[in-house]
Amino acid sequence: METIKTNNEIITNQISLGKAALISGLGLLLMALTVPFAEFYIFPKLISDDPTETVNNILSNKMLFTTSIFLHFITLLCDIVVAWALYIFLKPVMKSFSLLTAWFRLIYTAMYLVALTNLIKILNLVGISAKAEHGELADSVMFYFSSFQLEWSFGLVIFGIYLLLLGYLVYKSSYVPNVFGILLLIAGFGYLTHTLGTFFIPDWDLDFLFFTFFGELIFMVWLLVKGRKLN
Repeated sequence: METIKTNNEIITNQISLGKAALISGLGLLLMALTVPFAEFYIFPKLISDDPTETVNNILSNKMLFTTSIFLHFITLLCDIVVAWALYIFLKPVMKSFSLLTAWFRLIYTAMYLVALTNLIKILNLVGISAKAEHGELADSVMFYFSSFQLEWSFGLVIFGIYLLLLGYLVYKSSYVPNVFGILLLIAGFGYLTHTLGTFFIPDWDLDFLFFTFFGELIFMVWLLVKGRKLN
């Protein structure tokens, strides 16, 4: 057991701050390309307010729907890598707090994975559609898609807390400009307010908080441009 722990510490110590910044920046960049493509291009083409139309769209474009699932899965893998890389990047600030922060992202990732299983269930349903009543199939598809959105949204509460913790660490660090910590804190408050508002005050229009979500993306640019040059 001690040998495994020692080997893990050696591997971690061999990764410089610059390499950790580059790995996390690339992971965030890939996520910025995968989820938006699924959410803003594929789903609007397939998912409609009309359950029957939605089922017909998915039946006619199974490959496109499957692609959306794998794009989300790639994002899940990137979340794990980013959690690890940012733990290493911010470990010199506060090791235990950085580990706690990483765990919050991993917990969010686990909740994300649970939500994603709903899309896999939809894929299974349309695969056996010939054996199911079309109306019943449509209701089931819409139920699982709504479950995916709801469960993923609930996970964003944990992600918002993660961004608050990450923002604090970045703000306290001596090698990252404080402004990025502030931007991450704002992003964390934005995620929490928007997500909790969706659950508790659904009638309120909180879309104006959308601009706060760019904090992590701006931090990503710094990681790729400046952070990777750290020793």
